Amino acid sequence: METAPSHSLESYAPRAGLSIPLVTVLDNEGRIIEAEQRALVRFAVQDGAGADILFAAGTTGEWDRMDNPRRQEVSRIVLEECRRCASAQRPVEVWFGITAHTRRETVENLVFALEIGADAAVIAPLSVRDVENPVDLVTRELGEVFERAGRAIPVFLYDNSEIHAPGQALHLHTRDVKRMSQVDYIRGIKVTANKSVLGNYTRAASHFRLAHEFAVYAGNPLLIFDLFAPAAGLVRRARHYWNRYLTQGSLPYGIVAGPANPMPREWQRAWQICRARDAALMEHYRSVLEGFRDACRFARAGTSYQPAIACLKAALVELGVIASDAVARGTPSLDEAERREFARRFAALRERSALSLEPGWVSRTDLPAARGIVTQQHA
Repeated sequence: METAPSHSLESYAPRAGLSIPLVTVLDNEGRIIEAEQRALVRFAVQDGAGADILFAAGTTGEWDRMDNPRRQEVSRIVLEECRRCASAQRPVEVWFGITAHTRRETVENLVFALEIGADAAVIAPLSVRDVENPVDLVTRELGEVFERAGRAIPVFLYDNSEIHAPGQALHLHTRDVKRMSQVDYIRGIKVTANKSVLGNYTRAASHFRLAHEFAVYAGNPLLIFDLFAPAAGLVRRARHYWNRYLTQGSLPYGIVAGPANPMPREWQRAWQICRARDAALMEHYRSVLEGFRDACRFARAGTSYQPAIACLKAALVELGVIASDAVARGTPSLDEAERREFARRFAALRERSALSLEPGWVSRTDLPAARGIVTQQHA
C-alpha cells in the first residue's frame, strides 16, 4: 500500500544529525528475520534519543550480498517499524539504499521506494556494474521514474571506494557531482573516505550555487572529533586551521555511523557535543567510541583483520537486541575464539561507558518500545 513521505520535495531540507545504516538481521540460510529486524529498528530509535535517520539496505546492511527481493524486503520492514515506533515530536526519516548490481534493479528499487513512501533514496552510482555513465543514470534514468510518477523524493549520492564496481573510478569526480547536484532531487552525498577526500567534496559543494541545499554526510563518523575540535591550545589550534583548510570551513551536515547500531545514544550524544565543541565531553565520547573500533580489530596470519559487520551483529546479540549474528555469504566473519574475545571486549566497554559517559547516554534495552526484544527471543 502506498504511503506518502512526510514532506514534499519543494519544502524538503536535508535532515541533519545521526544516520544509522542498519545491519540486516539474517538467519544461517540468509533469510531476513523480520521480528528481529523490527526489534533493531526500535532499539536504534531509542524513544527519540537515537537515530535521526535510519538507512536501510546500505553497505552495512550487506546490500551487495543480497538479491533484490531481500533489499526491498528489509527496506519495507524498516519503514513500517519506524513509522510505528517513532515519536511524532521527533520523527525519524527512513532512507532506502537503492543501489543494485544492475541498472534495471537499481531503477526498480527507486520505483519501490517511491511507492511505499521512503523519505529519501541513496544511490552509489559507481557500484552499478552495467553503467558506463553514472551521471546519465542519476540525472536521466532516475528522473524518468519521477516523471512517470508525477512526483519525486530526495536522492542522496553515496561515494565509497570499497564498493566500486570493476572498471569504475574509486571516487566520484567532483565535476560529476556538481552536474548531478543541478538536478532538483539530488540533495546531498554520503562520503565514506578520509578527511582529505571528504574535504574535496565539502570544498566543491561550497561553490555549487544551487537553488536547494546540498548536504555532505561523513561516512567515517570518527572524523567529527577532529573536524569539530575547538581551537584551544597550540596543537588543537593547528589542527583546527588545517581542518578549515581541508574543508573550506564547511562542516558535514551529519554522520552515517555503522557503529551506532549497538550504540545509538552514544553516537547521538557525540554528534551533539561535537556540534557544541565541548572539548572535555568530546574526549570522553571519543575514547569510548574509538574503544569500540579497537574491539573490532583482530590479527590473522600476522595481518590486521576487522570484520566490522560481524562485530556489529555480535554486539547486538550481546545486548539482547537480536538473537542471530549470522552474516551474509561473503561477508567477513568471526571465528569462535574471536567471537568470545569480542564479547569480552564489548562487555568491558559497556562497563567503561557507564562510568565515563553522562547519565542517560548509554544505549538502553529496557525501554517500553524495546521491552519485548529479549523476552520474545528467549521465551
